[in-house]
Amino acid sequence: MIHSRFFNSRFFLIVGFYFGGQTFAQPTGKFADSIRIQYRIPALGYAVVSSNSIIEIQVAGMSKINTSHAASLDSKFRIGSNTKAITSFVAALLVKEKRITWNTKFFDLFPELKATSHAAYHKLTLLNLLSFRTQLYPYTYTDSLPLKEEIQGNEQEQQLQFTSWFLKQNPVRKSGDVHFSNVGYAATALMLEKASGKSYKQLLEELGKQLDISFGFGKPNQNDSLQTWGHNRDLIPDNAQNDYKLNWLMAAGNIHLTLPDYCKFIQLQLQGLAGKSTLLSKQEFEFLHYGLKRFALGWFWEKDERNQHISYNIGNPGTFLSSVFVFKESDKAIIVFSNAQTNEAEKGIQVLIEKLKQQYIP
Repeated sequence: MIHSRFFNSRFFLIVGFYFGGQTFAQPTGKFADSIRIQYRIPALGYAVVSSNSIIEIQVAGMSKINTSHAASLDSKFRIGSNTKAITSFVAALLVKEKRITWNTKFFDLFPELKATSHAAYHKLTLLNLLSFRTQLYPYTYTDSLPLKEEIQGNEQEQQLQFTSWFLKQNPVRKSGDVHFSNVGYAATALMLEKASGKSYKQLLEELGKQLDISFGFGKPNQNDSLQTWGHNRDLIPDNAQNDYKLNWLMAAGNIHLTLPDYCKFIQLQLQGLAGKSTLLSKQEFEFLHYGLKRFALGWFWEKDERNQHISYNIGNPGTFLSSVFVFKESDKAIIVFSNAQTNEAEKGIQVLIEKLKQQYIP
């Protein structure tokens, strides 16, 4: 779900959704909607937040192209790989509760799989899996294997069979510290489930109750045709059918939620980085965002020319784009969502992000 072309510019793309013209403030609103129209983005949304306020939020456009179904602040969008920061946060809570440790090995919890797995994976820890410090090859939802009929049972059983299948495959050669693979997060979900005695969905639902966030799974339009439709590179609306491979990769990139709900999660990150959260300490939030070089736990990060921290990520699950920048020292974050993953949408979002950075990031 991470594509290398997004690494070409100095910063990541931030992608979000504009919801049906609903706005708290509009200094950038007309400009943003002109971007949506010019770059043929069905629905485009953005927000600028601080740790204690939503500075600006707006949504414009249609939940499905060539319809009259306006997107709104209640519209739900898939956030792709931005799911990884949420999964990492759940892991940190379980570590704090001493249900599991960062150094717990996968095969400590699943010893029955060790004999059939490649020896290169035998020492993989929770921290390795969440930070991409593995030799797992970069599997994503477009890969052809394993076949659907090879993986059976309910969602948890399928995730276990899928991970077991993957751990039998040959590793990639070592070339640097980070090897991007969504499978690390599938394995993480199994570890968190075993440690907590709860399913990944249950863990997310419990977190949602704590934060007043409604986390959803899969395609927003699967059970409601009036909800948001994703659009592929040809601007063809995605069907509402369930994608079984994305279920295997649930913890890596298959969450959907509204823009206001995602703002709550990002505001929590700003609060935590400032030492103002009761859920985790400032040091624990900093570990999630910056604890390892280049990619920590669910977050890419770097320092700008003023030595200030920027953590970021992008989600691109095929028919949506979602990204976020968190500027620690400025106590600001920028979020942008769109329900199309086209080359034009990528360009338009880059223009919008630069505008928002110039306006709000000192």
